[in-house]
Amino acid sequence: MSEQAARSERDDHVVLGKLTSPYGVKGWLKVYSHTGPMDGILEYSEWVLRQGDTLSRHRLLQGRRHGKGLVALLEGVDSREAAERMAGAEILLPKTDLPQLEGDEYYWHQLEGLTVVTREGTVLGCVAYLFETGANDVLVVKGDPQGEPSAIDDRERLLPFLPDEVIVEVDLAGGTMTVDWDPDF
Repeated sequence: MSEQAARSERDDHVVLGKLTSPYGVKGWLKVYSHTGPMDGILEYSEWVLRQGDTLSRHRLLQGRRHGKGLVALLEGVDSREAAERMAGAEILLPKTDLPQLEGDEYYWHQLEGLTVVTREGTVLGCVAYLFETGANDVLVVKGDPQGEPSAIDDRERLLPFLPDEVIVEVDLAGGTMTVDWDPDF
């Protein structure tokens, strides 16, 4: 697969989770889910799986909570050996299949890559990724050289994702996020 095709594939899909290991002898797999709630991944009846550069589609036959995690049975995976071959595959969803959001709601993947600017116009860097904490979600903003070349420095900053407090405005079309944040933090 060419680099451009791989980039287009990444741009067209969002990672929902990962198949981690076989569960039992009948083809079931343990699932690590990035969705919230965790079992939201089971609402999608067809999964696109990525193993290296290979994509395959599998219908979800059954899925359920098991202990603190999830297990799933996919069409065409009917033995432990077949499940072992699928272990490690990422579970993708075409972005076009994501539910529409209302108003000022955003998917995390939409925020990644936005240039983060203070109210005063200081460029802090780009949103590299987000993660959950118990209290609130956190933006990881990286300055130059890995992130935004016009950033004031090369620091990595952790900003709480608090709309109307820290997050002043999100302009997806313009590729920017305005924040109320002291650059020295």
